[in-house]
Amino acid sequence: MAVKVWVLMALMMCAGVGLGARPDGGAAAGDDRGSLSSPNYNDALAKAIMFFEGQRSGRLPANQRVKWRGDSALNDGQAENVNLTGGYYDAGDNVKFGFPMAFSVTLLSWSAVEYRNEVTAAGQLSYLRSAIQWGADFLLRAHTSPTTLYTQVGDGNADHQCWERPEDMDTPRTLYKITKNSPGSEAAGEAAAALAAAYLVFRDDRDKTFATQLLAASRSLFDFANNYRGSFQSSCPFYCSYSGFQDELLWASAWLYRATRDRKYLDFLQNNQDGSSIMFSWDNKYPGAQMLATQEYLAGRTELQGYKRGLDSFVCAMMPNSGNTQIRTTPGGLLFTSDSVNMQYTATATLLLSIYSKTLRSSGSGAVQCSGASFSPSQISSFAASQVDYILGNNPMGMSYMVGFSSKFPQRIHHRGSSIPSIKALPRKVTCNEGFSSWFPTSDPNPNVHVGAIVGGPDGNDQFPDNRGDSTHSEPATYINAAFVGACAAALGQNQVQGHVDDISSVTSSN
Repeated sequence: MAVKVWVLMALMMCAGVGLGARPDGGAAAGDDRGSLSSPNYNDALAKAIMFFEGQRSGRLPANQRVKWRGDSALNDGQAENVNLTGGYYDAGDNVKFGFPMAFSVTLLSWSAVEYRNEVTAAGQLSYLRSAIQWGADFLLRAHTSPTTLYTQVGDGNADHQCWERPEDMDTPRTLYKITKNSPGSEAAGEAAAALAAAYLVFRDDRDKTFATQLLAASRSLFDFANNYRGSFQSSCPFYCSYSGFQDELLWASAWLYRATRDRKYLDFLQNNQDGSSIMFSWDNKYPGAQMLATQEYLAGRTELQGYKRGLDSFVCAMMPNSGNTQIRTTPGGLLFTSDSVNMQYTATATLLLSIYSKTLRSSGSGAVQCSGASFSPSQISSFAASQVDYILGNNPMGMSYMVGFSSKFPQRIHHRGSSIPSIKALPRKVTCNEGFSSWFPTSDPNPNVHVGAIVGGPDGNDQFPDNRGDSTHSEPATYINAAFVGACAAALGQNQVQGHVDDISSVTSSN
C-alpha cells in the first residue's frame, strides 16, 4: 500500500481502442474493440467489476471467478469474539481498512443506482450487486452495537514489513474500533452512507430482509457519527482524516434523505451548507454531498441552492480553460497536481462530472458558468468520457492503466497476491521474508494477472515505469475501481457501443 496521502487530479484525452488480453500481456485472439474511435467500454466495465473478486477476504464463494485467489483471514475478529471475516483488502496489501472500504461500497452502489440501465445492458448488474453485497455484509458485521464500529483488521505497519499472499498471512490481525468513548465520525458517517446507498440497490428485491438490515444499520451509524462527534485517527498513518467529519455527516445525510425522504436528513443538509473542496476522495466527501444535494435542488428543493454553487465551482476547477482551472496539465493532457496515486482522483472526478452532466441534461438546467467559459452538459460528459479513454489506453504511453485490458497494460503491479504464484500453483507457504527476497524484487511480470485492477497511474510527464516497487504509480486500490465503474458505465451510455465482453476466463484460467 502506498502512503495514503493523495492529491487531486483529473485528465482529458481523446478516444482509444481496447483489445482482449492474454496472461502474458499480449493481445488475445480476436478483436474486442467496440469501434475504431472508442474503447470497448463493455469489456472495461466487466473487468473493473471483476477486480473486486481478486480483493476479497474470507471464505470465497463457489462462483468465484478469480481462480488464483484462495480463502484467507478466516479468523478475523476472533480475538474479541466477533465475526469480521469477509470484506476487501484495500489495495496491494492484506489489511482491511473499513473507512476506504465503505467509500468503495458507496461508489459502487451509486454506480448501480445512476447507471443501472447501462450496467444491465452490459450484463454486469448481478456481478456489481455481488461486489456491493460483499463489502456491505462486512460493514453490517462490523457494526456490533449502536455505538461500536470495527474500522480495521490487521496491523498496517506489521503488514508492510511482509510480502506474502493473503492465504499465507501470519501478521497480527489487530482489531481497531470506534466507540462513544473513542469516536470516529468520519468512519461511522461513511459506513452510514455506504449502507444507505446499498439499500437503494437492494430495496426492490422480493426478499426485503437484506435491504431492511442495510437501512436500519445506516440510520444507527448516522446517529452514532452525529451524536458522538470526534475525528477518526485510528488508521493513521495510512488513512488519516484531514478534512474533518462534517463532510461525511453531509454525505451520509444526503444518502439517507434519498433513501428515506425523512425530513430530519433534509434539515441537516439545509442547515449545514458550508464547506467545499475540489477533492473528492475516501477522505473528502464535500463534492459528492454537493452532487446529491444538487440533484435534490434541481428536482425542486430550492432550499439547497448553495450546494449547486459549490458543485459548479468543482466543475470549473476541473474543466480546462474555464478561467477557474486549478489543476495543471501534463504534456499529454493529464490534469495533475502530485506524483502520487493520481488515478484515484481522476476516477472520482470523472464519476462526478458524468453524473452532473446527466443531471443537468435531464433537468434542462443548461450550462455551468465559469469565469472564462461556460460548459454544456454534453461538453462536460465528453470531457469525462475522454478521461476514461486515457485510462484505457489513449495516452502518450499507448497503454491501458487497467490490468488485462488492451494489448499493453501494467505487468508488475504492487500487489502481494498478484506478484507471488497462486497457492494453487505453489501450495507451500511463502514466508514474509521469502516474498521480499524472491518475488518482490524480480523484474518478471506478476504470475497472476489481476484482471481489472487500475493502478495509480503515470507521473507528471505521462511516464509509467511499471515497477513493482513504485507503489505510488503501480498499486491498485478498491476506491479507484469503484469510481471508475460508474464513469465507465456513463461513457458506455454516451457512446452507445455494445461490444462483446472479452472472454475473461482467457486471462484467469491459467493463473
